[in-house]
Amino acid sequence: MIEESRLGPLKLETLRKKINNEEYLNGAIQRIALILSNELLDTPQGGFYHERQRKGRK
Repeated sequence: MIEESRLGPLKLETLRKKINNEEYLNGAIQRIALILSNELLDTPQGGFYHERQRKGRK
């Protein structure tokens, strides 16, 4: 566990509030899942691109 002295009480309290916020946790889980999926599938940071987007057409 992270020591309180290293973070400071205000930062630690902010992190505690975020952990107890269901929307924040769901968003964080989605971001982690997206990053892991992109790494596993070896896709660019923005995700998959359609062939036309790679050629500069939209």
